[in-house]
Amino acid sequence: MSQESQHGKWTLSDSDDDDNIVPPTPPKKPDIKLNPKPNVKPDPESKASTVNTVPKPKPEPKSQVNVKPKPPVKTEKIPPTSSLPMGSEAREAAHLSQNNPVKYENSSSPALKRKRETDEGGWNLSSSDDDDAAPSSAPKTKPKQPSSRSPPRKKTEEKRPPSPHGANYYKEEPSDFFEANLSAMNDTYRFYLNKVSGIEKKFNTGALHIKEILSPMFGTLKESVQFNYCFDIPWMVKQYPPEFRDKPVIIVHGEKRESKARLIQQAQPYSHIRFCQAKLDIAFGTHHTKMMLLWYEEGFRVVILTSNMIQADWYQKTQGLWMSPLYSRLPEGSPETAGESPTHFKQDLLEYLRAYRAPELAEWIERIKEHDLSETRIYLIGSTPGRFVGCDMEKWGHLKLRKLLSENTCPVQNAGQWPVIGQFSSIGSMGIDKTKWLAAEFQRTLMTLGKAGSSSSSPDTPMLLVYPSVDNVRTSLEGYPAGGSLPYSIQTAQRQLWLHSYFHRWKAETSGRSNAMPHIKTYMRVSPDFSQLAWFLVTSANLSKAAWGALEKNNTQIMVRSYELGVLYLPSAFHMSTFPVEKNVFPVSSSSTGFPVPFDLPPHRYSDKDRPWIWNIPYTQAPDTHGNIWVPS
Repeated sequence: MSQESQHGKWTLSDSDDDDNIVPPTPPKKPDIKLNPKPNVKPDPESKASTVNTVPKPKPEPKSQVNVKPKPPVKTEKIPPTSSLPMGSEAREAAHLSQNNPVKYENSSSPALKRKRETDEGGWNLSSSDDDDAAPSSAPKTKPKQPSSRSPPRKKTEEKRPPSPHGANYYKEEPSDFFEANLSAMNDTYRFYLNKVSGIEKKFNTGALHIKEILSPMFGTLKESVQFNYCFDIPWMVKQYPPEFRDKPVIIVHGEKRESKARLIQQAQPYSHIRFCQAKLDIAFGTHHTKMMLLWYEEGFRVVILTSNMIQADWYQKTQGLWMSPLYSRLPEGSPETAGESPTHFKQDLLEYLRAYRAPELAEWIERIKEHDLSETRIYLIGSTPGRFVGCDMEKWGHLKLRKLLSENTCPVQNAGQWPVIGQFSSIGSMGIDKTKWLAAEFQRTLMTLGKAGSSSSSPDTPMLLVYPSVDNVRTSLEGYPAGGSLPYSIQTAQRQLWLHSYFHRWKAETSGRSNAMPHIKTYMRVSPDFSQLAWFLVTSANLSKAAWGALEKNNTQIMVRSYELGVLYLPSAFHMSTFPVEKNVFPVSSSSTGFPVPFDLPPHRYSDKDRPWIWNIPYTQAPDTHGNIWVPS
């Protein structure tokens, strides 16, 4: 079925819109000239469809780029190097673009036709999240051979221009970049943004880098656990200071088969690293939680964040985290219920960890029981894979959020005029119209305020969704490669054009991060004048049913596919009726009670010319900040 719209011309199969079908991703044939893909995760929970994006015909360029094939990568010989691509095909496209950028040519014939290899099935985005992967057990079928092949590309006369920041793309930061000033940090909310390379220094004062989080200034580290989706183990090890670099680390991951073998191979030089594999019992789920458990000589700390454990996520992206207070050890013989917070954080954290059913975490569960977590003022919102009924339905996903908003907030006057804002870096399949999930069960959750939640659920209540436009990505610090972490696919987008009317641009002058594309995910309820918050949530969960859960069996069961984790801020836990919005997030004031929303309020709706960033179509009409174009192969 051939169609044409604002995104170009494409072809979709006539298969049913079934979110539970994964596109086949068979191995590359040796005669196709593409770089090997040593660590690529196919996009899950998507419709099996084939896409051919055809730009309007233009004269052929005088010369074309030829990428010479590299020798195949053998698992047993993969070195522990930080240059390995991590994550989904979208992230790999960004990795390749950074190392081999294609320059923009301002001429009348920049004919660049995106060639779709026929042995790559669909490129659909999972309803899970930013680069969420299908289980490696997904069936792989051999596609039909094309009737004819495109003529081979001519060898280019000149080499591609060098990467904007050198061979490894990343600039070295001055030493003072990693020197956090604790006196400049506001610990009222304990919500911090990551430092961003290439922005004005004042916008990093009070922000954190991973090297600082793991540094001795927060405690004398004895052991740690790293929960995450993407790992670059050699890079991760270097983020620990030398004195802690050989302390035991457990890596909690969701990899299987080949990708699991590669991950273990990366860790071979590091005898202090052990692994814990998260059980993914429901198809197309992922381990997307991002958390650190840090055990010190002085106590224990939890960090819940939005960054993967790879360099790109700590470089020029907007990310966020919650860092707990330092929890002290309880007196010997204290009951298990001791050290609980008014927000039941200890109980919820232990229940989340038990959901892994992992012997590797048993010692940590006992360790947490022995500490005093009573100072915690945030609520934990987790997702774990499963189908839940009865009272278990409210333990996870958006129904857990609904329960907490019902029990711990109060109705406000003119609640229908208080917008809900969702901001995310990836989008799953929402269905053929808004009533299938977004404007039904999910909107009901987000609009709950107090027991009389129905009065807050007016269909006229604005829902504002913040997702970067093509121009946001093009003019960002990273340029087009930033879009590798925003893997909204053309297949998913074309099935839900209705969703795009909700979209608002990314703009973050308040935090100096307008040009640092967001990988952070935040949700909030804001007053009509955008000066007050009824609640605020920072989480790993993108806008997807796999992350938040979807009701089944006439609303008597909820099905969740993935592991996710976030923290919910409610004013009642801070003895407030609402949170005032901080107008200027930086420089940080240690005495401010304003909440540091990381982007500008109110959000700016897409203009008629704006389009949501879609990663797997080309952008050749205008160069990015490094003079390059985006041609995913």
